Amino acid sequence: MIENQSDNIDNKENDVSTQDNSPEDNSTPEDQIIENDDSSLQKTEGINTEELKNTISNNDARLEQLEKEHQTLKNQYVRISADFDNFRKRQSRDQDDLKIQLVSKSLTAILPIVDNFERARQQLKPESEEAQALHRSYQGLYKQLVEVLKQQGVAPMRVVGQQFDPNLHEAVLREPSEEFKEDFIVEELQRGYHLEGKVLRHALVKVSMGPGKQDSQEEVEKDKVEVDIASEENTSEDV
Repeated sequence: MIENQSDNIDNKENDVSTQDNSPEDNSTPEDQIIENDDSSLQKTEGINTEELKNTISNNDARLEQLEKEHQTLKNQYVRISADFDNFRKRQSRDQDDLKIQLVSKSLTAILPIVDNFERARQQLKPESEEAQALHRSYQGLYKQLVEVLKQQGVAPMRVVGQQFDPNLHEAVLREPSEEFKEDFIVEELQRGYHLEGKVLRHALVKVSMGPGKQDSQEEVEKDKVEVDIASEENTSEDV
């Protein structure tokens, strides 16, 4: 038993000597945990910074792409809006032209009736009371017809004394005139009409050729002088 106790004492001494010889480690487990946390935090921060840079770069690229798409869509919208506005104006203009064409066709068919009324007014010279009453009835119908034409935008041309314009007039005859210069209208043979500023029917007119009578008289006098000179020359030769 004494031996066992001595052995235990020896073992304890050995343990103490072993502990004395081992290197001292003053760090506690809490310090090691903090160090591990700091290193992991640094790594995490590095990763997060890199991811943030990539995210910003991707967002910038995406923003630039969206701006380009926005500009493209804006340009398309402007073109479509302009095309639609042009289409709307063209449709409105075509409708107005079609309306004018239809009205012109109808009114052109009525104009010969107006011409007949005007011819009758110029030719008829009522003498009896009954003829005058009939004439007044015709005049009333004529005025009513003219009023309807005015309401539709029809206006007669005034051409006598105006210079000939092929866009408005149609020359039927040409004759010399002492009163009017060349290419001026001497007489209206058939009245022309406007519709909303456009020609509904051209006026049939007689156009002046200028003072042709004077020219012809001068030519006659010139021929007479030439004949006198020739006769004088013949007389001198005979002598």
